[in-house]
Amino acid sequence: MSNLAEERALMARNLAGELFKAGFNCAESILLAFRELLKLDFPPQTVRLATGLGGGLGHAGCMCGALTASALVLGALKGRTTAAESRDAAYELTRQFHDLFQEKHGNTCCRALNPHPFDSKEHLRNCLKITGGTAKMLMEYLQQKGLA
Repeated sequence: MSNLAEERALMARNLAGELFKAGFNCAESILLAFRELLKLDFPPQTVRLATGLGGGLGHAGCMCGALTASALVLGALKGRTTAAESRDAAYELTRQFHDLFQEKHGNTCCRALNPHPFDSKEHLRNCLKITGGTAKMLMEYLQQKGLA
């Protein structure tokens, strides 16, 4: 990876981490960071779509919010706007990123990735690491695919 590519990946990690520390949840942090970094064309209020993804879907502890928000970013880049368009590119990119995440963390489930009580100091510290790490991994993935 070139120095510029590594720098962009670190920028993604740091921005998502700063947003998380400012009070956004994992999913909101990913979506807002990539909105800014990739100049995605949607209003800031779009972050509302990601709010319920935090805590593994509303604190249910299921699919990691950082991962599900990454799927939103991939959809913003390769998703479709009509039923007649193919969804294959978005599906493939999302599945591949899911598999990378699972390979790195051994799981995609929030409660398995972060077994601490929700919003405890330990939980927030671990979620910050997962959020920043996911943002870095997503930027690296996007760069590898020629999308960033």
